[in-house]
Amino acid sequence: MGDSELDAWFVREILPLEPILVRFLHRNWTEEAEVADLRQEAYVRVYEAAAKERPVYAKAFLFQTVRNLVIDRLRQKNIVSIETIPDFESLNVSNDDPSAERYVLARQQIRLLRDALEQLPPRCREVVVLRKIEGLSQREVAERLDITEDTVEHQVAKGIRALARAVYSQRAPIVANARLYTARTKAKTR
Repeated sequence: MGDSELDAWFVREILPLEPILVRFLHRNWTEEAEVADLRQEAYVRVYEAAAKERPVYAKAFLFQTVRNLVIDRLRQKNIVSIETIPDFESLNVSNDDPSAERYVLARQQIRLLRDALEQLPPRCREVVVLRKIEGLSQREVAERLDITEDTVEHQVAKGIRALARAVYSQRAPIVANARLYTARTKAKTR
């Protein structure tokens, strides 16, 4: 789309929506002084995106752009620079590390998954590892193993079903043991 055609599209499709856009911004943005800036930034984003590919539904595209812009601005406002807190350690911020119980449970679940993975037929295991653990695309796995993409898809589905069955059947006793351990620990501290 040429510049004059893009300009004409923008004037025809986007600018008539300005009253609705401004009302939307006034309802959804608390700082009145920033509404004009948000409107202008939304126009810039829509114009630049339309220069690459004109949206089919201009109104929906404009309002989705504005929603994303508002979300971006809210995220920016909620970020507190670490430099504004001179002594971070003095805040006594709680540790987000998992508890010992969660750590043990996670290790047991990993062990279950590893054991279940080892029980898969060799080709199926190889496909699942390449696809789901190493993150190769279906096409890349097919090329590497010299098999069809349909075979990759079939082997992944077969492998995931087998892993889910194996892990699920073994998970219940582990969870029960973890709950029992947690209950005993709480009882001791009372």
